[in-house]
Amino acid sequence: MTSERILEAARALFAARGYRATSMQAIADEVGITKAALYYHFDSKDEILHRLTLPLLDELEATLAQAESCGTTGEVRWRAIEGYVEVHLRHRHTLTMLVKDMTLLVQAPVADRFRAAIALANELVAGPGAGIEQRVRASQVVAGLADPVVLFRDAPADRLRDLILDGAKALLGEPAAPRTRGRARGRNGGRRAILTEEQVAQARSLYAEGHGAEEIAARFRVSRATIYRHLKISR
Repeated sequence: MTSERILEAARALFAARGYRATSMQAIADEVGITKAALYYHFDSKDEILHRLTLPLLDELEATLAQAESCGTTGEVRWRAIEGYVEVHLRHRHTLTMLVKDMTLLVQAPVADRFRAAIALANELVAGPGAGIEQRVRASQVVAGLADPVVLFRDAPADRLRDLILDGAKALLGEPAAPRTRGRARGRNGGRRAILTEEQVAQARSLYAEGHGAEEIAARFRVSRATIYRHLKISR
């Protein structure tokens, strides 16, 4: 679809040149359409920016809300941390685009929603009744979850995910999961981070039969984030 091509072209240009330095004409040229055709799909550059950032914000808020509903403080903390990393990795190009022009991160409503999401993530990682020491450490952890996604955006996502989570565990004083060459390694209690092709096929069949993501994750001893990633299930 033309609108999707426009969004992808705009995302790339915003990340490379910056939002303010990219004109509607440049976007039209990149897509190979006229400026008038571009305006047929989008009224303004601000509308394009809104469409690009909306999926990231929607998924981030939904992921944190889901983590908040978990049982123990430890489960809440790690569901929030893992989910936060997963969302940012999925939308690393959008995040790069926003960081390229930092002024975008102070504009409402983008800024308001990001601030609220970060504040909630800090609360979930710190845990209820946390003192200043725990809250400072939580803020350090949350800040360290997104920055590497931008700084090392060309690194393989799976490798970067593992390193970020290991860093979070180090900050929280928890041991990193051991690595085993040639095998899918676990994290968060030894759960594996990937599924084999056969397991992916089985998981898809289970999902088609009506089994939920949490049940499938438990069956294969992986996180729900892994199920979402492999099966591309909407949260």
